[in-house]
Amino acid sequence: MAKAEAKPAAEGEQAPKKKGKLLIIIIAAVVLLGALGAGAFFMLGSSNHDEDEEVAADAPKAKKKSGKESPPVYVALENFTVNLVPDQGEQYLQVAVSIELGDAAAGEQIKLHMPKLRNKVMLLLSSKKGSDLVSKEGKETLAEEMKQEMNGVLDPAGKGKDGPIKEVLFTSFIIQ
Repeated sequence: MAKAEAKPAAEGEQAPKKKGKLLIIIIAAVVLLGALGAGAFFMLGSSNHDEDEEVAADAPKAKKKSGKESPPVYVALENFTVNLVPDQGEQYLQVAVSIELGDAAAGEQIKLHMPKLRNKVMLLLSSKKGSDLVSKEGKETLAEEMKQEMNGVLDPAGKGKDGPIKEVLFTSFIIQ
């Protein structure tokens, strides 16, 4: 009987050893996979970062060489609602405008001068007659005038060839 009791104890000792080895193997595999994943992430991440820095550093050179400009930046302005000059009774204009900028730096300039820009546009819009704005040509003329007014605020000395605003785009245009 003493031998019978010794066998279960021996079997009980072998089970924890097998479980311990298996646990060590699983932990080692997880650590190894984690290390490989982290290494791949840093290798791929750092190479993309280096490429981004190279592209950013070469951007002005590439712009000059290829003649292409950076992608445009669009800024949506708050809606404008103004009374128009009386033509056929009382009329008002409600217009939503987005402006196209040559670069992102001009976007910061827009934010700084927004009150003055809105004032200039409001004065311009309120000086118009509804009959002048109904046609496509009237809207195109208004967009050009708005562009000139806003560029006058953003670039008063006229240093830039055309100014930071490239185009004024109407996203909504309602006359009532």
